[in-house]
Amino acid sequence: MQVSDSNERPLSRAIREFLRLESAAGALVLGGAIVALIAANSPLAGLYGALLETTGAIQVGALMIEKPLLLWINDGLMAVFFFLIGLELKRELLEGELSSPDKLTLPLMGAVGGIVAPALIYAFFNASDAAAMDAWATPVATDIAFVLALLGAFGARVPVALKVFLLTLAIFDDLAAIMIIALFYAADLSLAALLWGAVLLSAAMTANRLGVCRIAPYVLIAVPLWVAVLKSGVHATLAGILIAFCIPLRDRQGGSPLRQLEQELHAPVAFVILPVFAFANAGLSFAEMSLDSVLHPVALGIWGGLALGKPIGILAFTGLAVLAGFARLPGGIGWTPLLGASFTCGIGFTMSLFIAGLALEHGSGDYFNVARLGVLLGSALSAILGAAVLHFSLKKKRAGIAPDSAGGRLPD
Repeated sequence: MQVSDSNERPLSRAIREFLRLESAAGALVLGGAIVALIAANSPLAGLYGALLETTGAIQVGALMIEKPLLLWINDGLMAVFFFLIGLELKRELLEGELSSPDKLTLPLMGAVGGIVAPALIYAFFNASDAAAMDAWATPVATDIAFVLALLGAFGARVPVALKVFLLTLAIFDDLAAIMIIALFYAADLSLAALLWGAVLLSAAMTANRLGVCRIAPYVLIAVPLWVAVLKSGVHATLAGILIAFCIPLRDRQGGSPLRQLEQELHAPVAFVILPVFAFANAGLSFAEMSLDSVLHPVALGIWGGLALGKPIGILAFTGLAVLAGFARLPGGIGWTPLLGASFTCGIGFTMSLFIAGLALEHGSGDYFNVARLGVLLGSALSAILGAAVLHFSLKKKRAGIAPDSAGGRLPD
């Protein structure tokens, strides 16, 4: 993804590698999902199901953790993914986009709208069904890897300001997802495990306060912390967030252990963990699906929330912020490109599948297949609509000029 040098600001240079990796990751995640769908709808379906149900166990003395492969992926590998999100959030809060209050209002309002509207649409179709309402948060998520992969198809036609807006909105989206998981998807809490988790987290925080900058001590704490959170009834992936916030941003020599760890983890997470997660969770069998499945209240609430709720909420809330004078559109972005970007935020895929799994694990598993169908349909519709609007709203690049919605030059 190239950006005009004449208009490349320091921020765009800092995020260029991130954009490139996320764009490539989106393609791999899509590949993992396609392989899963083929496997689930072919003679390989039995083998695919048996693979995911294969049980693995780890035992240390009296402590034993036994799970099928699917849950080792969702509870274990995804904890590393959330650890990376935690590192990114901490960096952004201390010295990135979230450290500049003047840049936050518009994406914050967009993120709030992109949560409220999809949730309301889902509730409209499912309010009378308590079990179905467990999955209300499924359409509020955004898969930034897919969004950036889609934007990457337009190359330099996409203004840097639009990419930054989407990245900042996605950061707020991740924060919201973390809070939702912690508050709404915990069950059968164990006080003893929570206390052990608190002790281990305190040890990591103490190491940070004492200036411990080597990563090894934090890893040694992270493993038992993950076990404690797993046994506590709170979802184990939150252990990744907690330990990430204990990693030091700076050492005494001016280096950044956090940034180094973030860079080292980004490729494995993007190119291995997320595609594996997609392969394990996207294998929906269409054998029992029909038009009634598409119009099932759970599926309808999810794909309607993603494909319609996301753009409606983002545009409505950002529009209110601009009209009220609390914020203004960044230079080079008009309302039509913002509409296209808002549609792409409905690509919930990875995070939506993750939340659906959590919701229906603690609620009713009867709705899981129609929930996955809703995620797939909503994400696909969002991608198609977003690509169409961006295609017609982004001007083609002319030599030496970075395009914006009006065909003008971006401010330096």
